[in-house]
Amino acid sequence: MAKEVMAEVITIGDEILYGQITDTNTQWISAELDKVGIRTVRKSSVGDREDRILEILREAESRADVILMTGGLGPTKDDITKKTLAKYFGSQLVINEEALRDVAEIFSRRGFELTELNRQQAALPDNATFISNKVGTAPGMWFEKNRKVFVSMPGVPHEMKWLMENAILQKLQRHFSTPVIYHKMIKTVGIGESFLADKIEEWEDSLPPHIRLAYLPGMGQVKLRLTATGDRLAVLEGEVQAQIDRLLQIVPEYVYGYDKDELETVVGRMLLQRGMTLAVAESCTGGYLGHAITRIPGSSRYFTGGIIAYDNRVKVEQLNVSPETLEKFGAVSEQTVREMAENVRKKLNTSIGVATSGVAGPDGGTEEKPVGTVWIACADGTNTFAKKLQLFKDREINIKFASLWVLNAIRQNLPPVGVS
Repeated sequence: MAKEVMAEVITIGDEILYGQITDTNTQWISAELDKVGIRTVRKSSVGDREDRILEILREAESRADVILMTGGLGPTKDDITKKTLAKYFGSQLVINEEALRDVAEIFSRRGFELTELNRQQAALPDNATFISNKVGTAPGMWFEKNRKVFVSMPGVPHEMKWLMENAILQKLQRHFSTPVIYHKMIKTVGIGESFLADKIEEWEDSLPPHIRLAYLPGMGQVKLRLTATGDRLAVLEGEVQAQIDRLLQIVPEYVYGYDKDELETVVGRMLLQRGMTLAVAESCTGGYLGHAITRIPGSSRYFTGGIIAYDNRVKVEQLNVSPETLEKFGAVSEQTVREMAENVRKKLNTSIGVATSGVAGPDGGTEEKPVGTVWIACADGTNTFAKKLQLFKDREINIKFASLWVLNAIRQNLPPVGVS
């Protein structure tokens, strides 16, 4: 198998460290490197100071095969990257005739005079390989030292991307014999990271050395990323699928999708497959659940509508929740949320009705029902599923978590395809 190639991405500029601009370059570069079999091992940011740039270059050279830099290539005095690179590689800045032609052409095309300051854009370290930039005035530069490759690019995102896509990625592939890196994301919901890890420990330990597992926990979900490295993509895809098939025998109830799948998309697809429709009755989620469902294109084919019954009067008048139920058990109760789900299904004439009611916070909790107490329900006309959640102190998080749990309850309680 080809040797694994490691990369470090460095952004240069005080404006990044000061938080004046958002660094989007490193994320994009890392994703593109991954596609050609180069693994990013570190991302760094450094200000416009020569000593700091020299220091980070020495560090990067010690741990990476490819060092990619963006920023600091402008014509003004605060842009010191070229001078610093000349010092690092023991060279002098000289006017590169190819680069000068590019700069002159751009200024001519734009109808501007080429000033001496702009002419200096074509001054490059004399041991750099010039990389033409057809969408800007700052050229790319390629250096080789101690069997390592250094590439300097402008920090302007569209210029950097043009250089990467039209020159640098191809040049890196030719320079290195890179392996194939294949990722597959397995998405789970309804189980915490540590509990999931316990359940799949033996499976994880038995993975072959060239397939690695990473846990990526999020709000109510855990993504499992399998990364396989080898010489042939088709072989890796088959090997990873075999491992997924083994995983599904262990935790089938928690896996809801793969790669770019979202829970609301999967639930919508499942409803369509069964020819079923859905209505929601929301109290504590205040419409967020309906928003999550309807942000998916085509949701009108299975989502009929909803009622935001925030006040008890609306629960009674619009959802026909019994006043006696509210009086005896309260709005945040299993009994109330069951009636909400069952009655919104009947009222909107759908296959399924779901409901939420809880204490979202940050105030309103009691000793019996503290902030974060939420009841959810899912009714299909035959059975009604209800569950109590004990969530958090944060209102927004509670709203999102409750909606997530409802979507998962729909997923888990839908009948098999072909069974009504």
